[in-house]
Amino acid sequence: MHHRATPTPPSSPASPSRRAVLAATAAAAAAVTGVAASAAPAAASSRSASAAGSATRRRLQRLISRMSLEEKVGQLFVSRVYGHSATDPDQADADLNMKELGVRTAAELVARYHVGGVIYFSWAHNTRDPHQIADLSNGIQRAGLAQPTPLPLLISIDQEHGAVARIGKPATLMPGAMALGAGGSRSDARRAAKIAGQELAAMGVRQNYAPVADVNVNPANPVIGVRSFGAGPAAVAQMVAAQVSGYQAGDVAATCKHFPGHGDTETDSHYGLPVITHTREEWERLDRPPFEEAVRAGIDSIMTAHIVVPSLDPSGDPATLSRPILTGVLREELGYDGVVVTDSLAMEGVRTKYGDDRVPVLALKAGCDQLLNPPSIAVAWNAVLAAVRGGELTEQRIEQSVLRVLLLKDRLGLLRDPYASHREVDRTVGAAAHLAAADRIAERTTTLLENAGGLLPLDRRRQPRLLVVGADAGSPSGTTGPPVPVLAAALTELGFTVTALPTGTSPTAAKIDEAVAAAAGKDAVVVATYNVSAGSSQRTLVSRLAATGAPVVAVAIRNPYDAARLTGQRAVLAAYCWTDVELRAAARVIAGRARPRGRLPVPVQRADDPARALYPVGHGLTY
Repeated sequence: MHHRATPTPPSSPASPSRRAVLAATAAAAAAVTGVAASAAPAAASSRSASAAGSATRRRLQRLISRMSLEEKVGQLFVSRVYGHSATDPDQADADLNMKELGVRTAAELVARYHVGGVIYFSWAHNTRDPHQIADLSNGIQRAGLAQPTPLPLLISIDQEHGAVARIGKPATLMPGAMALGAGGSRSDARRAAKIAGQELAAMGVRQNYAPVADVNVNPANPVIGVRSFGAGPAAVAQMVAAQVSGYQAGDVAATCKHFPGHGDTETDSHYGLPVITHTREEWERLDRPPFEEAVRAGIDSIMTAHIVVPSLDPSGDPATLSRPILTGVLREELGYDGVVVTDSLAMEGVRTKYGDDRVPVLALKAGCDQLLNPPSIAVAWNAVLAAVRGGELTEQRIEQSVLRVLLLKDRLGLLRDPYASHREVDRTVGAAAHLAAADRIAERTTTLLENAGGLLPLDRRRQPRLLVVGADAGSPSGTTGPPVPVLAAALTELGFTVTALPTGTSPTAAKIDEAVAAAAGKDAVVVATYNVSAGSSQRTLVSRLAATGAPVVAVAIRNPYDAARLTGQRAVLAAYCWTDVELRAAARVIAGRARPRGRLPVPVQRADDPARALYPVGHGLTY
């Protein structure tokens, strides 16, 4: 889920590349299919509902039997709420809560609707700093334990790292999925997730909507891209399993997403309803392996996608509302019996066909357990109540999902002690060892795509004067960057004399002229590029700078596909994200303090002939 977060970036290279990427990954995927076909359906994890001890199940069933229908229905909802405090939000946040949720505070939300969870967002002002987050979590838990049936809440977040992060400094920000895919190390992926999980748990956040299990076979995908580990199903499956293990070792419920696979879309499901045209065989080969591996690894929860997949369900319903997909494929074929959470019900993709009162009911009938972020909690909650009272949903069906949710809370220890502590925050969040690990992991992800004439690494004695220009995309967490000053500062610390000139994601002719003038007398120019499209003026910036005679180093700070659109540069690096940890690693590679070790986890197709790869999967230079 990515509702109301970073604006959708301009598309990267044109869609004809998609089939080329499908072809490029077919051979690797075939090997995975052979393994999958020869194996029995993945058994439900020992952490799943079906494997929980019978004594625990009986205890929780007794608890459920004492709950009112309203409380049972409430346990299925995970809602947003505005404000930094559960009881005393700023007035503007209290007003937004009243307008959108009909309550003033998080505590009132819990008391009225008995919600089973709350999701944190930076735009909802939930994530100012680690101590405040822990205090907000504790206030929400106190409200949960003050109910007629005292129950803790499962507090969740989208903290994928990389391009999607809600909590930034002083918390540790790790490289994102595609960067980890470029690093190719399962141990690094697991370590990154474990550290991320430990820091979230210290702040009282116990369910993370990560890792992304989508296989990004479409370079024009507007919503997944670098949030995916790559274009190879086998490689993605290994990384997903490693991160599931890491998050859960860090005491956080991992959530792989977006089932049955959002990697081949050209529509952003926040704003429309994508249709995936994969045949059943293509889905088995490309999309299924990471989810199957997540189930084997003991995934705690799986998030649905608001996408139509006619080969799995010809009805035209999005997967979130599809019983053939969620019950037939996920539960019965893959053998998964854990928690299924919807992607945000406020996203347009799930709202195009049915009203907001029908969506939560249909999601439950399809096989979902948690209903995430409905536009109106009042409409959704009352609709589910009415469906039970009217006989469309049975109370037994509601209890089945409540049991899965409570089993998860029990496994996380929330029923014993749901509270966070400032002491644990101080000990864990942004710990020196965590920050050092992030830097080391990031260094192993930076990918060198071009290096004409051995330009890199730059030598601070022979090439001391640098100009750093380029895109200054907004930070995913609001606390890092902007990229150009971060790159400039990192290179300055490494001994260069650096001039910084942000030129934006769509540099004007005047700004390009200014950059060309600033390049005079410089020994090299570093350009940060961000999602370069066919018509982007970033292309003009790079070619004009190259024409000055100064050697140009392009750093693709989001999609590596930028490399196919640029001309005139001598070197290209892929950093995969524009958070500080990845930019500092790129600077160390430029300066020769670290060797480039990353390998492309996606192919970069030629701009003039998308059927041919400019750089194949696995490409990466070093020195």
